[in-house]
Amino acid sequence: MLKSLKSSSYKIGIFFSAVLTIVILLGTIMYVVENGENGFTSIPQSIYWAIITVTTVGYGDIVPHTVSGKFISSVAMIIGYAIIAVPTGIITLEMSKVSEKSTICPQCGSKNPEGSTFCAHCGSQLKKNES
Repeated sequence: MLKSLKSSSYKIGIFFSAVLTIVILLGTIMYVVENGENGFTSIPQSIYWAIITVTTVGYGDIVPHTVSGKFISSVAMIIGYAIIAVPTGIITLEMSKVSEKSTICPQCGSKNPEGSTFCAHCGSQLKKNES
């Protein structure tokens, strides 16, 4: 698991940078749309609302009242569900790469499942535990 996290750290870093950008944009847009009212008294306060909404926590202490604000809030909620799935997929992919062990054929160079005695492609005998 740690090896998977380490190998996917760059992708996850890019992902979190994108999430941070989305949250800042959503918060700023909500501040403008709600005209500094209904709890959206500053951009940092609106970014707080965006983080709470995107993470699907939803305390309810700041709530949009305009139709546009409610629409943006709905979009933020849908983005939040998508955000949950992305890191899970990245880490799962890296975990499957780590667990894929294979034996390379010395004759043809094709990959064979670990534990194979003969190459599935050319039939030559395989050495044990080459990855």
